[in-house]
Amino acid sequence: MTTLKEFELALREQGMHMALAILEKLKERDRANRTIRPARRIAGKKMTPELARRIIELNQTTDMTQQEIAFQLGVNQGRVNEVLKRGKWLDDNPTSEEAVARDKAKVRIEKANSESAPVSRRKAGAPAEEARPRPKPKPRNPAQLSIEDFIASTGADQ
Repeated sequence: MTTLKEFELALREQGMHMALAILEKLKERDRANRTIRPARRIAGKKMTPELARRIIELNQTTDMTQQEIAFQLGVNQGRVNEVLKRGKWLDDNPTSEEAVARDKAKVRIEKANSESAPVSRRKAGAPAEEARPRPKPKPRNPAQLSIEDFIASTGADQ
């Protein structure tokens, strides 16, 4: 399949100036009609009971899809689905499943940020050799020649 650029080069090579002029006008019309779409959000809004009620209101009063509602309100489409299908985030109950999960996530984030140095898993006071026994060497396959055997065999032959 030929690209537009290749087509334009072919027209230039053939000296088809009228066709090039038409192509240029089509390009200008395309640029004029092109719309700039809004950028996707980077971080979503915090789900609140007010936002959940707004989602339900938009769902009932408009023909918008869940994705359109999510984009307009700046939330994830999955959150819109949870509000509409399961009624999540409709109350401000601090013991609700969503609030507990949010609080646990906040604690994990704070803990990860506060731990700047990695913690060693070794037992305190135990030397490195005693902490982990060395694995036993694998038994050698007698059919496989080791480098030591090879050197020994070539040195003996000479």
